[in-house]
Amino acid sequence: MNTFDDFKIKKQLRNALDDLGFVNPTPIQQEAYSVILSGSDFVGIAQTGTGKTFAYLLPILQDLPYAEQLNPRVLILAPTRELVLQIVEQVEKLTEYMSVRVLGVYGGSNNMKTQKLAVMEGADILVATPRRLYDLAISNAVKLKSVKKLVIDEVDIMLDFGYKTQLRNIFELLPAKRQQILFSATMTTYVDELIDTFLINPIKKTVAISGTPLENISQTAYAVPNFYSKVNLLNHLLQDSETFNKVLIFVGSRVEADRLFETFDFEHESSLIHAGKEQNYRTTSIENFEDGSSRILIATDVIARGIDFEKISHVISFDTPFYPENYMHRIGRTGRAEEKGNAILLHTEKEKEQKEAVENLMKYEIPSVDWPEEVQKSSQLTPEEKDQPISQEGLSNIKPTKQTGAAFHEKSAKNSKEKKERVAYEKQLKQRYKKPIRRGDKIQNMKKKKKK
Repeated sequence: MNTFDDFKIKKQLRNALDDLGFVNPTPIQQEAYSVILSGSDFVGIAQTGTGKTFAYLLPILQDLPYAEQLNPRVLILAPTRELVLQIVEQVEKLTEYMSVRVLGVYGGSNNMKTQKLAVMEGADILVATPRRLYDLAISNAVKLKSVKKLVIDEVDIMLDFGYKTQLRNIFELLPAKRQQILFSATMTTYVDELIDTFLINPIKKTVAISGTPLENISQTAYAVPNFYSKVNLLNHLLQDSETFNKVLIFVGSRVEADRLFETFDFEHESSLIHAGKEQNYRTTSIENFEDGSSRILIATDVIARGIDFEKISHVISFDTPFYPENYMHRIGRTGRAEEKGNAILLHTEKEKEQKEAVENLMKYEIPSVDWPEEVQKSSQLTPEEKDQPISQEGLSNIKPTKQTGAAFHEKSAKNSKEKKERVAYEKQLKQRYKKPIRRGDKIQNMKKKKKK
């Protein structure tokens, strides 16, 4: 198949694709269309940016007849509010010439009552985050017995978020006879377990990640001994705001994302997004980065998955991801639409094997750049690095902490950010009163009580 004409799709969908300017299907769309249309369970493995959303929406919409029933016939689960809204937007674009009702529901804001009223008015396609969907289902605002097709998008991230319990509870509310469609960027042990447990003879299609990096993305790597030396290097590089005009920095954990945001010199020019932040905070961070109010966005892999940004000048991997595929997801955010892009990888000696795994996947050795002489290395370690000391070789050129830049002067114990890790207020309440703060948390608490 070379064009969407080969799909033999109905006129309404064809007109929508023409309006969007889409002519040629992507590889995952070619692999998925006929299989999903046949009604078989399907597992698609493909990286972000390969057209996964349309890969399942096109066959689903092709096979979705008009109906006036209130309860949804198609359920799409996504890990984050941002991805829910993006999927809803894609459905609306494809159904411009069709009578299809689509609704997105998600947590993270005080809109439970509003969403209850909305789902009770009826929807053909319901897009939801698992916890909010389960809350709506147990309150009888929505009934799931009419669902014929279940889609779990970004299933690897879904399981990383700890939604395994919610997924199992939702499966119990669904009819036994249903088509199940899973899409993931990586294949992990947890994804395999979910497939083996709940899918029936699924057809798996994997679109291999490109073995060579995109020609229009320039890649470089810096060997860095520790966290605070990485911060010093970032402070040096990001001074050039003309070159580094829209920068996406990926960090491996929420703790390190917060630490970087609070530590480096460009907090006033930066936004931060990770799953630990409230929804309004996350929304504002994305909007500020998109409209240019912030030229730097610090993000974790799981929260940034599926969110599309334009004209990224640089993607900086503050650390080397555990899964090499995630590196490809990261750098794919720059160099789009035939524009030149730049990717910078900061790696420690501990991350050497992960870097080699990335290079083996790409069949490409990332060029190394010498450490700038004017940038000082730091001997200050994070609590995690103190637990796993770096090699003496990596510290050989490090100057004492007191000689580093003003951003890293020694602090009193009272003011030190390393004194202890901050515990979220919500978590403190849970520990103190042993009861859920949100309704969705009851699921986990009920499990704990049963164990006791």
